[in-house]
This record gives sequence, structure tokens and C-alpha cells, in this order.
Amino acid sequence: MENKASNKQESMLEDIIHLKRLKEGDSRSFDFLFNKYYKDLVLFSCVFLKEQNSSEDIVQDIFFRLWENRENLSIESSLKAYLLTAVKNSCFEELRHREVVRTHQNYVMGSSDLIDYNTEHYLLYSDLNDHLQEAIKKLPEDMRTIFEMNRFKNLKYREIAEELNVSVRTVESKISKSLEFLRKHLSGFYDLILLFIINLMR
Repeated sequence: MENKASNKQESMLEDIIHLKRLKEGDSRSFDFLFNKYYKDLVLFSCVFLKEQNSSEDIVQDIFFRLWENRENLSIESSLKAYLLTAVKNSCFEELRHREVVRTHQNYVMGSSDLIDYNTEHYLLYSDLNDHLQEAIKKLPEDMRTIFEMNRFKNLKYREIAEELNVSVRTVESKISKSLEFLRKHLSGFYDLILLFIINLMR
């Protein structure tokens, strides 16, 4: 616990330093922050939009605005909390544009145990994403490729089979084994992360 708290403090201090340099126009600090948070923010955006491409567009736009408005930035919370909130707001704007925000909000409000509209819970959910990503990295390469194509690119089993030139049965088997692998390696986190994975499939 002490190591985790220490790592979190070091990460926040690191952000403060690079944020200060970013305000001064340091593109290397911008690149550092982009690489540090981009993947987690795209995953978080997928919780709302369930679309990889749209989620990437949302996050890229947020970082673009971060750079464009760098001289006037005023971030009272942590940078991570600021970015997560920006992603959430942008996702809801996108959903309103698609005229499905009411249905989506009803669904999200019904899942309040998983996603709560406050910064503390956003950070908790981001931590779950971290655990998930670490576990996915441990999957054998062939299993990881098929798993990510299905869960994060929304490809159907048949589409994956055609792209990889394998049978649909092979795809089904690899995904089943991947889920079993994650169950064993995530133990107490598994139920919450499984809900996250299921959300991406819908």
C-alpha cells in the first residue's frame, strides 16, 4: 500500500513538473503526458461510446485543446482527474449530438455501482483499467491479438477469423481461454473488469 501511495505521489509530482513545462511551450513534456495517458483515456472513452475510432478522436481533440490553450491552463485537481473529466464531458457532448444521450444516461445511472459521476470514482475506474491492461499484456500474443480485436475494435468472430485466416472456432476458443486467463490473474478485480469488457461488447 505504501509503495502504491508513493508511486501515485511521484506520478502526480511528475505531472506537475511536465504541466509547468508544457505551459512554457515544451513539446517534449506534451509528448510525455500524451504517451502517459492516451491509452487509458481511450479505454475510458470506450466505456461511454463503445467505439474505438470515436474514442481516439475524442482523446486526440482533448490533447489538441490542451496544447492550444496551454498558456491559460488552470487545473485545480490532478491532471489525471482533469483529463478524465474532460473525456467524460466530451463523450456526453458526442452522445447528445447523436440524440441518444437520454438512453445512454439511463443505462449509466443504472450502473452506479460501476461508474459514479465524481472524480474519486473516475480514478478508481481508471485503476481498474490499469489492472486490466497489465493482465492483457501477459496473454500469449495470438490470444491477446484476437481478444483486443474483439473487445476493443468491436470485430465479430467471423471478421476476426477472416482477417487472421483462421477458423471461427479458433477465435471462439482463444477468447474463451483469454477470459479464463484474466479470471485467474485478476482475482478480486475480475467481476468489475468483466463488466467493463461486457460493456465494450454491446
